[in-house]
Amino acid sequence: MKLAMWSGPRNLSTAMMYAFANRTDFSAVDEPFYAAYLARTGLAHPMREEVVASQSTDPAVVVRELLGPNPGGAPHVYHKHMTQHMIPGVPRDWLGEVTNVFLIRHPARVVASFSAKYENPTMDDIGFAHQAELFDEVTALGHAPLVLDSADIRNDPEGMLRRVCAEIGLDFDPAMLSWPTGPKPFDGVWAPVWYGSVHRSSGFAGPEGPLPQLEGAAAGLVEAALPFYERLARHRLAT
Repeated sequence: MKLAMWSGPRNLSTAMMYAFANRTDFSAVDEPFYAAYLARTGLAHPMREEVVASQSTDPAVVVRELLGPNPGGAPHVYHKHMTQHMIPGVPRDWLGEVTNVFLIRHPARVVASFSAKYENPTMDDIGFAHQAELFDEVTALGHAPLVLDSADIRNDPEGMLRRVCAEIGLDFDPAMLSWPTGPKPFDGVWAPVWYGSVHRSSGFAGPEGPLPQLEGAAAGLVEAALPFYERLARHRLAT
């Protein structure tokens, strides 16, 4: 299985990658289109030069690698994708060849978390519109994609992961519920900037508290993103 997990930033995506990669039958690929995205947009992300040097900037090459042998010869592979990386010029004609799952999170939590790492984010930075667009494209292929809400996973990690595995045809493995602390060999080079909290973790954090109260441009960004989140949330795997 090639499991493509589509989310925006700050969506529990790294913890989910660690959960699947902790299985003995999975390898992992971390944000394979990141360098291509930075090369095309010119965005000044943290560690930009290191990211661009660490991966192919040709999205066609990336697609061939994703559809080729799994890293380490593993039976299955987890592809952690950021939806905002799928800009014009990045092929999508391969989506029908993988198992697509969509990971969502309330935009108030995403904007609050992302803004702490990246100044003045925009809708293009947080990926909600891209995610809805990709969801529609996958649905049009005749493959009803699974939608997971990060809040549901944090509320009941074992229950939700058991259900996810059943939905995509895998046996549940308790190894998914915990992982060693610290960096992982499959982390992208950007991990020192973005993965500090998950590197300190050894499993999923508990339920989240009340939604953060945002003001000004951040509140406007949440308002713009909310309809896309709500549309996908209607399809989420129920608890």
